[in-house]
Amino acid sequence: MIEISKIEEILPQTQCRQCGYHDCADYAKAIAVGEKHNRCPAGGPQVISRLSALLGREELFLNEECGVHVPPEIAEIDPNKCIGCRLCSDACPTDAIIGSPKHMHCVDAERCNGCCLCQLACPVDCISMVRIDREWTEELARQSKENYLKRNQRRAKIRQEEENLLNAKSLTSDKRDFVANLIRRKILNESGKAPRNS
Repeated sequence: MIEISKIEEILPQTQCRQCGYHDCADYAKAIAVGEKHNRCPAGGPQVISRLSALLGREELFLNEECGVHVPPEIAEIDPNKCIGCRLCSDACPTDAIIGSPKHMHCVDAERCNGCCLCQLACPVDCISMVRIDREWTEELARQSKENYLKRNQRRAKIRQEEENLLNAKSLTSDKRDFVANLIRRKILNESGKAPRNS
């Protein structure tokens, strides 16, 4: 079987999910076990051709049920419509959207890979995709994947910190209840009353 990493290296690393999988890595795993290699609109015919050569499979036309191949684009936010809801930022796989809650957001053009996930997430339709004069190279794909992995690591760290904080609050609450129960028992013992089990 072809190494999954070899398949993933060919994919454009936009993490756009148009293929029907969570990210390029998951699609690569699916291809390795038999999924068709023509479900990547972001990569288009060039990626399909390279995958065909790698896998020793026939060249296929792009499955346009997944989407159509378009030249490189990046997101652009209309400052007059943005409400600062951060849904676009949460959806972005490369942390290319900058902004704080309830304030206007903007796009870091160097990090944006044109995946369109922010546009789909926007509730006020303030994001448009604009064509740019840039070829999507292997180096840009590598950078996009690196940004995606860093974003995942950062968010995993935040989730872990939040979980630790919740656990700490729970322990503090349990300790407070335990101490309060001991004091109550002591007061009842001193008053000659038998404490009830709790």
